[in-house]
Amino acid sequence: MIRILCNLFRMMKKFRGRLYMGILFSLIGNILGSVPVICGAYTIRVILDDMNGITKLDRSYVLLLTGVIIGSILVRWILSYFRATMQDSIAHEVTAEERLKIGDILKRVSLGFLQKNNTGDLNTAVTTDLAFFEMQAMNVINSIVDSYIFLLISIFFMYTLYPVIALAAVLAIAVSFAGLQMIEKQSRKNSPVRQESINEMADEIVQYVRGMAVVKSFKQEGAASAGLFKSYEKSKDINIKMERNYAPFDALHRLGLYLGTSSIMLITAILAVDNMMQLPIAIMMIVYSFIMFNSIETTNNSLHILEMLDTIHSKLYSIENADFIDKYGKNILIDYHDIVFKNVSFGYDSRTVLKNVSFRIPQKTTTAIVGPSGSGKTTICSLLARFYDIQDGEITLGGRNVKEFTCDSLLKHISMVFQNVYLFHDSIRNNILFGNPNASEEDIIAAAKAAQCHDFINALPDGYNTIVGEGGSTLSGGEKQRVSIARAMLKNAPIVILDEATASIDPENEHLIQQAISNLTHGKTIIVIAHRLATIENADQILVIDDGKVVQKGLHSILIQQDGIYRRFVDIREKAESWAI
Repeated sequence: MIRILCNLFRMMKKFRGRLYMGILFSLIGNILGSVPVICGAYTIRVILDDMNGITKLDRSYVLLLTGVIIGSILVRWILSYFRATMQDSIAHEVTAEERLKIGDILKRVSLGFLQKNNTGDLNTAVTTDLAFFEMQAMNVINSIVDSYIFLLISIFFMYTLYPVIALAAVLAIAVSFAGLQMIEKQSRKNSPVRQESINEMADEIVQYVRGMAVVKSFKQEGAASAGLFKSYEKSKDINIKMERNYAPFDALHRLGLYLGTSSIMLITAILAVDNMMQLPIAIMMIVYSFIMFNSIETTNNSLHILEMLDTIHSKLYSIENADFIDKYGKNILIDYHDIVFKNVSFGYDSRTVLKNVSFRIPQKTTTAIVGPSGSGKTTICSLLARFYDIQDGEITLGGRNVKEFTCDSLLKHISMVFQNVYLFHDSIRNNILFGNPNASEEDIIAAAKAAQCHDFINALPDGYNTIVGEGGSTLSGGEKQRVSIARAMLKNAPIVILDEATASIDPENEHLIQQAISNLTHGKTIIVIAHRLATIENADQILVIDDGKVVQKGLHSILIQQDGIYRRFVDIREKAESWAI
């Protein structure tokens, strides 16, 4: 428990002053919480003395004690208010910073990290896990701190009056603490399992929703939902098992507290009967025995939450300590944009994709990359953008190794247009602005016109303010492609990578896309992965990739004369493009 609290305090170290001030207010508030009980006992004593004729009851005593009680309650309320204003927002502020930090981290890790950590895990970390932390962290800290501060104050108070009663309280707490330790041990074992089941549910939900079109088209709702329902069932079984595991240790924890209350009442009664304790103090001790143990009776729930918070902390820690791909990068300025691959080898885990690849792309030239599916074409572009780090060799841009750049300073030189366009669930304006957040409205419209999408955007109900669905689902493929080209145009990077940008475009949109690409690529260094002959015939050089190697390199007019993959590729494409029903 102490270890977990220390971890939480470290997460909140930026707000340490406010946190400690809140604990101080809690300490003072708990001391003041004892005042009404003490004043009540003193009032009973004064009444009894008056009844026995020892002293005469003075109304001023009653008014004074009432004033002290009201004053202590008022001061405690004020302290609670200041504590709330200082502490209650800490978890929200920490959560916001954590989400921003994770967003920044995900920009700086390799795509390999995203492949090893599935979407469900990362989605749960940023949403469900941090939402749980946001709602529970300060509550559980306050609950535990308040409970144990009040408990220590109560035991100290008892010890100053009757040490034997304090000893009984300590023994009861020892039994209770043994139960809590066992609960904590069970929570430590079960929390990761529960967290894994939550991640599994999140992953299954994401897959089910994303694959809904396929599910409906094949009428496989039952088969597709089987994994989802299985994850629900697994989560239910885990939660029931956890509750059954906690039950006996929770009973031990509560038994210790009940025995403590009973022991204090018994010792108090014996001392009172033997005239070793005055009746008012006896009443006060009995009241205290209920109050002090009630304060920690629900600590078992707090421990369970603490262990879940600890699991979340460990998960966030593993994300935050991921290796940045640009850990040693610098903001580098370059004067030219020649690209050189020198003896580059790369593979995904155990699968080798590129083998000793070398080529040079002069600035302001067009290079087409062709080859069979899976030969490594897209991987070449990903390595240039440093989505992954190579295993051997060297990639340079403007004479500098790409590993010397930060991700931001490298990618500001590169615009990418993908075959599978992804648009964010936002307005078309903001999707275009993603290329350059500081662009003016005039720049946005100019980019949209150059990308041949201004007219169809204006025809939409809300124009540039039209919200597109997740991934751009409310737009056609050609419309999404043109919006993505407008986004790339607004970035205005000197290097443009086109990864199958026209592969799945319908004939009606093809001429618009080609015109948009011509506008985008004018005067820039172009790397194009394409299968359409019109796209690659006029390239300044063509790289033919097969089985991770550059097997041919040159102009179309030269390669078409050579017997090899490229000529066979052209023959196949000519037949495919001339085919008709």
